[in-house]
Amino acid sequence: MAKAADVHFAVDPWKIIENGFDPAYARVSESVFSLANESMGVRGCSDEGGAVDSLRGSYVNGVYDLEDIGRSYRGIIDHSHFMIPAAEWLMTDLVLDGERLDLGRVRFRDFRRELDLRAGTLRRSFVWQTAAGKELRVTFLRALDMVCRERALQRVELEPLNFSGEAEYTATLSFDTVHEGRKACYWQAVRVQAEGECGLVQARTLRSGQEMFAGAVLQSPAPVTAEGEGQTVRLKTTVPLRRGETARVDRRVVLRYDGASGEKLWAEGTAALEACAAVPAEELLSAQRRYWEGLWRTSDITIEAAPAADAQAVAAEQQGVRYCIFQLTQTYNGGSLRHNIGAKGLTGEAYNGHAFWDTESCCLPFFLFTNPAAARSLLLFRFHTLPMAMERAKMLDCEGACYPIATMNGEEACPLWQHASLQLQPSTAVAYGIWHYVHLTGDRAFLWDCGAEMLLQIARFLASRAGRDGVTGKYGFFGVMGPDEFHMMVNNNAYTNYMGKRTLESAAEALALMAREQPAACAALRERTGLGDAEIARWREIAENMALPQDASGLIEQHDGYFNLPHTDIQSIPVSDFPLYDHWSYDRIYRTDMIKQPDVLMMLYLYNSSFPEAVKRVNYEFYQPRTIHESSLSPAIHSILAAELGKMDEAVDFFGFATRLDLDNYNRNTREGLHITSIAMAWANIVYGFGGLRSDGDGLSFTPRLPERWQRLCFSIVYRGRIIRVRLAPEETGFSLAEGEPLTVRVYGQPCTLTAAETRIPAR
Repeated sequence: MAKAADVHFAVDPWKIIENGFDPAYARVSESVFSLANESMGVRGCSDEGGAVDSLRGSYVNGVYDLEDIGRSYRGIIDHSHFMIPAAEWLMTDLVLDGERLDLGRVRFRDFRRELDLRAGTLRRSFVWQTAAGKELRVTFLRALDMVCRERALQRVELEPLNFSGEAEYTATLSFDTVHEGRKACYWQAVRVQAEGECGLVQARTLRSGQEMFAGAVLQSPAPVTAEGEGQTVRLKTTVPLRRGETARVDRRVVLRYDGASGEKLWAEGTAALEACAAVPAEELLSAQRRYWEGLWRTSDITIEAAPAADAQAVAAEQQGVRYCIFQLTQTYNGGSLRHNIGAKGLTGEAYNGHAFWDTESCCLPFFLFTNPAAARSLLLFRFHTLPMAMERAKMLDCEGACYPIATMNGEEACPLWQHASLQLQPSTAVAYGIWHYVHLTGDRAFLWDCGAEMLLQIARFLASRAGRDGVTGKYGFFGVMGPDEFHMMVNNNAYTNYMGKRTLESAAEALALMAREQPAACAALRERTGLGDAEIARWREIAENMALPQDASGLIEQHDGYFNLPHTDIQSIPVSDFPLYDHWSYDRIYRTDMIKQPDVLMMLYLYNSSFPEAVKRVNYEFYQPRTIHESSLSPAIHSILAAELGKMDEAVDFFGFATRLDLDNYNRNTREGLHITSIAMAWANIVYGFGGLRSDGDGLSFTPRLPERWQRLCFSIVYRGRIIRVRLAPEETGFSLAEGEPLTVRVYGQPCTLTAAETRIPAR
């Protein structure tokens, strides 16, 4: 693999630690130290701002504005939407003897920043050394409430080490925030109030018309004054400092966006701020710790090094996978049907806050096996945006529903026609997600109420988009772009054809099941949508005659003509060329057989039980050396398949890449925000890869494979009201139920009944 780790953070099992400050690495650290609670998020930027290069990002899920793209061809969008920075609520000005705190200009020592994965807090501390020789230990702590998700806390502690005196302190709350890429502010204040210890601002986006409330209360040992101007309020205090004692200032914050506006939102916001201020900060921090303790009890993954292994390397893997679980849990919890999972979550402005097809194909399994209610909410987002998907299909001269390649609100937001018009995987991923969810949970009510209609409309779209080869008579999809985005306008992309085939089959089967079990509801659905028997028969015909080129060995051609493309030795590409989109011309990328991310292999991962091992092996060995991993979902897919095929060295190498993609800045773009897909797939890498879980067949099956460098691997999954605990050791794997009735699964192909008592299966 042509990429290498950029090691910066200390290894710790429960914390991410930065010792010492490197201004050149500031943006990477800001991404890594991001906090969120699904409703809002904030990058790990410095509270005091200053001259250090920074992206000061505070974001609220679902808040965006609009932009015109200009007149274009039919099927290409003429307007888009994008996430905008929300209210700035962390900015803190500290002045001591006329000198302003700014790490880009002042002297300081003993810098340490740490993200505590068990407490859900970010702490940053250092000793500020003024020009006059005074030393002030400054500690910033922040937390975003995981229980009441409109609340946040900022705490500043000041400890004078060699003097007594006072410091001027100003806390800013402002909607005068600028989108970095577009160099513009997208807010207009509609009401501002500054009084006593409180500052309140309500603002409206310029074009989308969304309103948001931001309020702050400053709790200081000295009196606080408030002033408001434009879209900004400032809360000021003069903090008395006594040598050897710590002075504390707390800022309690509420950011509220729930679709309300005007007086209603103002009243709700002010009441929420009063309630927040009435709760002691220590109580919030305690509740935060309890939340994470509960999460880790059911979702932790533990890894222990083998006696002869590199203990530091294994410790880094342990840290990495816990970090991924932490960040994914922060990003989404199913709390609102307005939310999806953006490619960068709430950690940066890259990808414009948009969600992609990765949500259902890569992120959904984490929630299926840790928080099924959240998985249902993810799919309900797609149901509530079904009308927009149907409008999109019409734009493409098709029928049914075409889900967008990039979106926050359900509308297509990608202006690049080669992605927005050629990629069908969002629609097939939604269909796969519906099938996978119902298959695992048995939630037939969801299928009758929502899923069947989505499947129907997706199948209708695929049938209208498919074409028939005039020579072979086979059906396929022409002029498409598969998951491998380094090849466009191809015909018969194997992934697209196969996923289309399975989607058409799933839709027909779901409607047949609905007709048997809910005949009245099925009849009503068919009447409402104009669905007849002939249309379902056409779906089956297309599925039965779908092209999937495959030679005698089982090797599947990624798309028509792929085998004839010029070859690129990806190992010869220098690390300095990454990311390739920044260093290679756009058209150069399309001229070789180099693959951006798994395409054929992605299909073999999602429908793993449908392919024999020989087919997986020949395709893995052919496509793995051609894949450059410019997508964050890529390494984990390779690791999972490598483990299945017994290629454990490769599996472990890819796992290290997947689980520390951001912590070690493998793609040299962590500065733009975290890769949420990679974070989700790091979890899958453990459970599906080394745990050997397969969930696309009849029931659950496990084929555990423990890397030699590990002495023990333990994880838990939630399944139909049960908590299944799995313990891998070199000689055996133990299975037990922490909760729920006995369950039969398959282990190494044989039935195994799980109970509260551990069942031990010898390793193979």
